[in-house]
Amino acid sequence: MRVDSDRLWRSLAELGEVGAYDDEATGLRGVCRLALTDADAAGRRLVRRWFEEVGLAVRVDRIGNTYGRRAGSDADAGVVMSGSHIDSVPTGGRFDGALGVLGALEVVRTLADAGTVTRRPIEIAFFTDEEGARFGTDMLGSATACGRLSVEQAWALRDRDGSTVRGELERIGFLGEAPERLTPPHAYVELHIEQGPILEAAGMDAGIVTGVQAISWFELTIVGRAAHAGTTPMELRRDAGLAAARINVRMHEMAASGRYGSGMRVTMGRIDASPNRVNIVPRNVVCTVDLRNPDDDAMAAAESDLERYYRELERDMPGIRIEARQTARTASVRFAPAVQSVIEARMQAHGVRYQRILSGAGHDAQELAAICPAGMIFVPGKHDGISHNPREFSTQEACALGTQLLLETLLDLSR
Repeated sequence: MRVDSDRLWRSLAELGEVGAYDDEATGLRGVCRLALTDADAAGRRLVRRWFEEVGLAVRVDRIGNTYGRRAGSDADAGVVMSGSHIDSVPTGGRFDGALGVLGALEVVRTLADAGTVTRRPIEIAFFTDEEGARFGTDMLGSATACGRLSVEQAWALRDRDGSTVRGELERIGFLGEAPERLTPPHAYVELHIEQGPILEAAGMDAGIVTGVQAISWFELTIVGRAAHAGTTPMELRRDAGLAAARINVRMHEMAASGRYGSGMRVTMGRIDASPNRVNIVPRNVVCTVDLRNPDDDAMAAAESDLERYYRELERDMPGIRIEARQTARTASVRFAPAVQSVIEARMQAHGVRYQRILSGAGHDAQELAAICPAGMIFVPGKHDGISHNPREFSTQEACALGTQLLLETLLDLSR
């Protein structure tokens, strides 16, 4: 059996127009499908219709995760699952998450075309708010499905406008009735673009993902005092903007020091100053801290040292107060060697140039790994693997190869 490369590419293009916008910075067509917005709702309805058209039994759970089940010859056998997400960041591309969902859909379409019945049922899914770009917690749907978050915790999360997850699920018609906790599948495999430059730089066709590094997110609220920029002497200021800048510099010094391992990565991606005027010293700043590390102990040390730095900064800058609220945290994850071996055998059979790779980004597969053997297939991206950007791109050939490998891996696991 061969997947239909053109059909897959058409599906990616059609979903990519849902929530599309013209990006001024790049001159390209981008995607803005924030979780549980009207654009996300339209994408969900489209993909759900595709699930139904290929004969899948569809269910929506209480956190909005949507599953399509294809029966196997052994109704009592554990399911083999594949999927990802269709929500995006505000300045996204058309491949992140969508390739995993539509690749899994193409697998099912290919099986249907061939009239193939697997022994184990095959289930494909898209999970709610993997990105965390709207409600502040990544892998929201899969974390709830796998038990890291309760549905009550997830429902209560709010966006910047005060809208709750539960309210928005209800508004868009995806507050389902199915239980949110998943029965552990027999195995889970996710197809995804790499979102980085490693595979392309090495000339690889694909990657076997060994795991995901630890991720820790904080929201900082830094409170100072507003003042006139021209009349207030420097030594009398309580500048919340300066405190945010010093924290950002300190994070980068920590990463460069090597004390926390060579794999540590840090980002202050959001910086909102108030009153945000050219001639007023900032009264307060709300900013984010994104820490990543493949080593859990090194991550814990970095978190602890950064917390101590906040207290030092308060002492050094009288009148400044820093409040840190953790919005997400996941430990490092190692994917099942048995699943990696199945993927590797298929890559070797096709003569694929591949390498093992640790994911720097978070994925739904890391949540599934807590309840079943899980693995991932990466395909390379172009333009140095840029992602979360309209320049995000993977070729039709790479997407088709990844989907073919997914098909054969799921077939092996379903026997």
